[in-house]
Amino acid sequence: MKNKQFLWIIFVVVLVIIVAAAGFYIYRQQGQMKDLQQQSELVKEELSDEYNDLIIDYEGFRMKVSNDSLVAKLETEQMKVQRLQDELRTVKATDTKRINELKKELETLRAILRNYVQQIDSLNRINEQLTSENRQVTAKYQQASQTASQLAKEKEQLKETVQLASKLDASNITVNGLNDKNKATDQIKKMVKIEVRFIINKNITAPPGEKIIYIRIMKPDDDVLIKSLGNVFTYEGKEINYSVKRTIEYEGEELPVTIYWNIEEYLSPGMYRVDIFADGNLIGKKTFKWDK
Repeated sequence: MKNKQFLWIIFVVVLVIIVAAAGFYIYRQQGQMKDLQQQSELVKEELSDEYNDLIIDYEGFRMKVSNDSLVAKLETEQMKVQRLQDELRTVKATDTKRINELKKELETLRAILRNYVQQIDSLNRINEQLTSENRQVTAKYQQASQTASQLAKEKEQLKETVQLASKLDASNITVNGLNDKNKATDQIKKMVKIEVRFIINKNITAPPGEKIIYIRIMKPDDDVLIKSLGNVFTYEGKEINYSVKRTIEYEGEELPVTIYWNIEEYLSPGMYRVDIFADGNLIGKKTFKWDK
């Protein structure tokens, strides 16, 4: 009887020990699982932060790129990072396999970004080189434009100098009133014609050939003596009347010229003026006074 009780006691003691050991093991396992879950949550948080940083990096580099094709690729990869980050938020902390896969995906996406960064740097270097070359070309173009402008200016100045040098010049201008016997007279009432004499000076730079000489005789009231309103020529861009004209043959040497105006109108006493034109230029003028 005593042996049987002793055996029961031993059984109970062993059973208590087994139960206590099992309880301790379960408690320990639960603690380890809790630690693992906390570690997993920390890994998820860190991984989520890394995904977020990667999204920011993609966005930053996308904003710096002007190449449309590269921008489209960066946007595609950025959207992929966003999708994986969204998935990470829904993955259970205990699903360590998928978390590790997402971690590997992150490294792959980082490598892709590094590749794009290298492409961006390469493009930037090319753009800097092109910009530098463009500046040089622009500077050369501006210099060439300035040179061309200066040459055009010098050409225009030379043209003006040549034109000025080739301009005819009338000198020794005399104006006489003639009577019906072709004798000079100072009495207006006896005058039947006006004689204008002058010399076209020597000018070897003037183009030789036919020249039309226009004479304008201005009365004291500044009216021009004319035979017809249609007698006009161009001077300084305007059509103006002339009194009389004559065509001469000029060869660059000194040439005396005489032109007559037949008086058919009343002439009043006072100050008169004769203007002489050729090749669109005023080449000489003379002011004189006639009394009664």
